[in-house]
Amino acid sequence: MGMDSRTLPNDDLLHQLAEQVGAALQARHLMLATAESCTGGWIAKTITDIPGCSGWFDCGMAAYSYEAKQALLGVRPETLTEHGAVSRETVMEMVSGALVTSGASIAVAVTGIAGPGGGTPDKPLGTVWIGWKRRGGYPKAELFHFDGDRDSVRRQTVEASLQGLLKLAQ
Repeated sequence: MGMDSRTLPNDDLLHQLAEQVGAALQARHLMLATAESCTGGWIAKTITDIPGCSGWFDCGMAAYSYEAKQALLGVRPETLTEHGAVSRETVMEMVSGALVTSGASIAVAVTGIAGPGGGTPDKPLGTVWIGWKRRGGYPKAELFHFDGDRDSVRRQTVEASLQGLLKLAQ
């Protein structure tokens, strides 16, 4: 028998953050959309683990390929060609696109290099861009450098995403 994943301290933290995000969004009548590359839907999964999330969660998009980023989120081909998927420019277009293609009023987007491969000298493993935006507002993007293996980088990305949403929702 495996352990219930929520008994792990890191997952307790994510669950607690998701509950706080949900309470903040619900209090302000905001609906959330997620646009995820390196986390593959982990933010949306964490959100949908919270009972009653349908009151504040609109949709989640996991867009890994260039084609999916373009089709689902409106990322321009030139942005991907000039700056790459893991860039400030791309995450800004991802978070804005999430609001365009959804009924949400607030969004978070993530793109990064979780490993074990894919790192370069200028974009090493653990490089993650997170973007947040409220409808009618300006997008905000932040660069992170997370340590650890693939799972650890992805978990830290989910945590930072939720913390940023909590700030933006207040």
